[in-house]
Amino acid sequence: MNSRSVFPVKTLAALGLSAVASIALAQAPMQQQMQQRMQQQNQAGAAMAVAAKVGQVSIGSPWARATAPGAAVGGGFLMLENAGADDKLVGASSPVSAKVELHSMSMENNVMRMREVPAIDLPTGKRVELRPGGLHIMFIDLKAPLKAGESFPVKLRFEKAGEVEVTFKVESMGAMGGPAGSGMHQQGVPHGAAMPGSKN
Repeated sequence: MNSRSVFPVKTLAALGLSAVASIALAQAPMQQQMQQRMQQQNQAGAAMAVAAKVGQVSIGSPWARATAPGAAVGGGFLMLENAGADDKLVGASSPVSAKVELHSMSMENNVMRMREVPAIDLPTGKRVELRPGGLHIMFIDLKAPLKAGESFPVKLRFEKAGEVEVTFKVESMGAMGGPAGSGMHQQGVPHGAAMPGSKN
């Protein structure tokens, strides 16, 4: 009699699945380690590229969205990182417009609203991003359209750190998401008003 054991096909299939499951379990920790390494690399790559610095406040990635011919306003965006004591961005000015204001956009009762704000808080050790759909800088009464590929100076004023001039690069109209301040202000939406087409 043959001493070799004979296993039914179903048993062999079950053993095969068990082996695959064992291999998968053994590989799981390796996959987790690889994911952790990728996350660490992404976090390291997300370090802010500093365009200017004043006191303990660093300014990164300043940009503005291009505007249509005849547009009266445009939106500006950037990142602010504060390594010192609590500070505030309290104002800005630029030769491209008659006036510059700090604005916010927020959802209230399912309606997007925007308002001028007196200052933007910069807590110690934190990064604050001015971006489309949120806090942003508004250039009011533009002297000429903002054209993609061009750049212009903006002087930022901080409560404690003082003043610093940075260069804003003009990107395309659809850059980094939908219109922030520019598109909505161009449609004549007043402060505290809802987005065009929204139901109050």
